[in-house]
Amino acid sequence: MKDDLHDLTLADVLRAHALTRPASTGAVCGGYRLTFEALDARVNRLANALASEGVGPGDRLLWLGQNCHRLLEGLLAAAKLGAVFCPANWRQSAAEFAFVIADSDPAVVFFQEAEIGDTLDQARRDSGSKALWIGHDVGGDGGYEAFLARASDADPGTDDDERAAVLMMYTAAFTGSPNGALLSNRSLVLQGSLIAQIQGVGADYVYLNCGPLFHVATFMTTLATFLVGGANVFTPRVDAEELCRLIAEEHCTGAFIMPPTMDQIVELNADGRFDLKTLRGFPGKPGWTAMITVDESPWGKRPAGYGQTEVMGLATFNALQPSIGSSGRPAPFVRIAALDPEGATLAPGETGEIAVRGPTVMNGYFNRPELNEQRQAGGWHHTNDLGRVEADGSLTFIGPKTRLIKSAAENIYPSEVEGCLRSHPAVADAAVIGVPDRTWGQNVTAVVVLREGATAGPEEIIEHCRERIASYKKPKRVEFADTLPRNGFAVDYDALDATYGGGGYPGAGH
Repeated sequence: MKDDLHDLTLADVLRAHALTRPASTGAVCGGYRLTFEALDARVNRLANALASEGVGPGDRLLWLGQNCHRLLEGLLAAAKLGAVFCPANWRQSAAEFAFVIADSDPAVVFFQEAEIGDTLDQARRDSGSKALWIGHDVGGDGGYEAFLARASDADPGTDDDERAAVLMMYTAAFTGSPNGALLSNRSLVLQGSLIAQIQGVGADYVYLNCGPLFHVATFMTTLATFLVGGANVFTPRVDAEELCRLIAEEHCTGAFIMPPTMDQIVELNADGRFDLKTLRGFPGKPGWTAMITVDESPWGKRPAGYGQTEVMGLATFNALQPSIGSSGRPAPFVRIAALDPEGATLAPGETGEIAVRGPTVMNGYFNRPELNEQRQAGGWHHTNDLGRVEADGSLTFIGPKTRLIKSAAENIYPSEVEGCLRSHPAVADAAVIGVPDRTWGQNVTAVVVLREGATAGPEEIIEHCRERIASYKKPKRVEFADTLPRNGFAVDYDALDATYGGGGYPGAGH
C-alpha cells in the first residue's frame, strides 16, 4: 500500500526538480538539450501515451538500444506509472535478444534501428513477441517522437510506492542463465544519494553517460546526478574524439571511461586541442593525468568496494574508511554477513558466503520463484561470493564461489561460454579459463575436447560462438586436449590455468 507521507519515488524527484529548478539542464543528447521542466513534460507525455496502450503497474518496458536521453525518459515514465523499465545489453546475438524478449514478457519494446535493427528483426520473429514496438531512432508513425506527440503533458499522477520495482537489470547467475533483478524506487534513491555524497556529485555536476547503461556501474552515477539536479549528457557509444568534444563543450565533470579509452584520448589529444580539465577522474599514465583534474572526493581517493547488480551496484565502499577489510565498509543502510553452508552467521575473520540485507537489495528476480527462494533464504540475499567480515565490520572479498572472467567492464561466466562450445557438433567437452591481458584484464581461452573422429579448427569454434553469444564472450584462443583434468566429476580449473596460462580472476590475491 502506498504511504504518501513517507514514500519518495523517482517520479517525485522529477516533479520536485521541475518545480524548484525548471530552467536547469537535466539532459543533453545530440540535438536535445532538456531543462528539468521540459524533461518532466516529455516524461508525462510518454507515461500518458503508454497508459493509453494499457501499460500499468508491474508491466515491463524493455529498452534495446544504446545510450540516449530517451532511456532516462523511459525509466522516469515507468516510475510515474508503477511500471518496470529494463535496459538490456544491445551487444547481443539474435538468440540472446530473443531470450530476453521472451523472458521479460514486455508490454512495450523500445528498439534501435541503427546498428542492431537486422539482429532485432530476427529476434522479434524468434521470440514471438506480442509487445508494442517503438523505434526510438525511427521517424514517422512507428517512432518514439510521434508516439509522444499524441499524448498530453499533464502529470498522470499514478506512480506506485517506493518499495515497488522500477528498474530491471539482467545479470547472469552463476549457472550462466540471465535473470532480471528487480530494483525498487527506494533502492535507487538511497543508493544514488550515497553515491552522490561520496563522489562529490552536486547540482553543478555534469555526467557523461558513455559507459553502457545496461550496466549498473554506469547507472549508479547517472541516478546520483539526476537525484541532486545535475545534468546527464548521453552519447550512444564510446568514441574517443566524440568523448573529448563532449567533455570540452559540455564541461563534463564525470564520466565512465576505461583505461584503453584513456590511452586513445591521450593519443588523440596530444596537441591539446580539447580542454578536458573540467573532468574529475582517477590518475593514470602521465599524459592522462596531465589532461584532467584528479578527483579528490572520497571516491576518487578510495574507489569501488564490493557489490553486484542485485544490491544496486555496491553493498560496501572503500570510501567509507577506515576499514580492515580489502572491500571497505557497508553502506549505513546495509548489513553484511559471512554465512556457513547451513546459513549460520560466521564469526569475524571466518570465510563464508557473503550475504546482504537492506533496502538496496533487489526485490527478487523476475519470474524466478525457485531461484528467489534460494537466494533469499533466511532473510538474507545470498551473493554466491566468498568473503569474510572483519572485526571492525568491514568486508574482505575472496572470490566467486564459481569462477568469473572479467574483460574490461564485462563479466563473462565460463558456464555460459562452455554451454555454447558444447553445442558445436564436433565438441565432446569444453572448459573456459581467463588469461591475463595487459589491456583488458582477462581474455577468454577455451580448452576443447573433440568427439572421436571429428575435426574442427580454432577459427570454426570461435565463429560458432560469435554467432550464438555476444562477441565479447567468445574465446580469443582455442586449445585442443585429449581430456580435461578433473577432481572427481568437477573440472580441475587450477590445472587448466597452470597448463594454459590462466589467472587474474577477480578477487585473486586476497
